[in-house]
Amino acid sequence: MGLFDALSHGLERSREALNEIFYFGGEVDEDFWEDLEDTLVMGDMGAEISMQVTDDLRDLAARKNLRTANQLRRALAERLEEYFVHPETDFFSDTPSCVLFVGINGAGKTTTVGKIASAAHEGGKRVVIGSADTFRAAAIEQLDVWGERAGVPVVKRDRGSDPASVCYDVLDEADAQGADLVLIDTAGRLHTSADLMRELAKVVNVTRRRAEKCEAGPMPVHVVLVIDAGTGQNGLAQAEEFNNSLGLDGIIMTKLDGTAKGGIALAVAAKLKLPILRIGVGERIEDLQAFDAHDFCRALVGAA
Repeated sequence: MGLFDALSHGLERSREALNEIFYFGGEVDEDFWEDLEDTLVMGDMGAEISMQVTDDLRDLAARKNLRTANQLRRALAERLEEYFVHPETDFFSDTPSCVLFVGINGAGKTTTVGKIASAAHEGGKRVVIGSADTFRAAAIEQLDVWGERAGVPVVKRDRGSDPASVCYDVLDEADAQGADLVLIDTAGRLHTSADLMRELAKVVNVTRRRAEKCEAGPMPVHVVLVIDAGTGQNGLAQAEEFNNSLGLDGIIMTKLDGTAKGGIALAVAAKLKLPILRIGVGERIEDLQAFDAHDFCRALVGAA
């Protein structure tokens, strides 16, 4: 299965509702446009974007005489693509780079770290994993499994250790190893807790200060939010709070294959003007794909 085919399969549930309204006969009437707007809203793109996209597509259809389902699908995919921010760099391939993964519990941070570490090591990168989630023993065990599977060292400390100190130790190890890529898993944080967000900001600041002193030269530190696509509009609220507290550099959207609300990826990118770096459309390592807005929008609406 090719990358686009895997993406298309992973977004099948999100595409089903759109499929229903594109199976029409005769004229593209007012009911079609109302159904399209409602479907985009239900797909968690948000009311404002859904209304704007529908109005723009209606105008385009009138000007260019777009009447067939295929014509409208392609036009819709092109309009949606405009909302995405294209990343200036890929933190996972343009190295040296240190990436801190943040997000709420259950978003898939630890698994995402493991998958990216495996792919990067396979691609010839010298990778070090850091376990700064010192509250969940299961997270440390998970990273151990990923590290062993990938042949990547995992830096960890006793449960309850100060996460900022762990991050400092991770950079020490990365320095000693001459690592290209440092991936640090942090503990799940409720975005509504000011105390926890302040603690996480401390973790980010300590990591940045240590990364500036790497022997090979300053290592850029990036903060990436991992969001479970199934959380829908709550995912947008999470992203806004994390961004306000930490200044995010990018988004990873997981579990898109398990939801019919794939439009949340667009809503987050459009609202925060942040790039989506990876999307998860399945359980396999290769199902965590580098994000391509063109392919994503085509797969989401079923455009050929």
